[in-house]
Amino acid sequence: MEVNGKILETTESGFLTDVNAWNEHVAAALAASIPIELTEAHWEIVRFIRGYYLRFHHLPNTRMFVKAVRKEFGEEKGSSRYLHRLFPESPLKYACMIAGLPKPPGCI
Repeated sequence: MEVNGKILETTESGFLTDVNAWNEHVAAALAASIPIELTEAHWEIVRFIRGYYLRFHHLPNTRMFVKAVRKEFGEEKGSSRYLHRLFPESPLKYACMIAGLPKPPGCI
């Protein structure tokens, strides 16, 4: 993948191989490849999961992800329904991909 003239390595599934190569331009390019048009609601979740990973050095499973979002942002945003509207099919998988993180455990 090329972003702003820089070649970035990705896995076969489209995840960055180097977490440190990430920035918001990279995130926008990763989102466009899915395709997801990023809104502030998306950025909120992307920044949250990236911060979670950098703090704890692991990714939660889907159930833990929803609970963590609920704890951070409240009941309305901490629901599977809300997260599926933002990231159809697999909220954790696509939030992690856009955040430049590894593929979460259990994601196909």
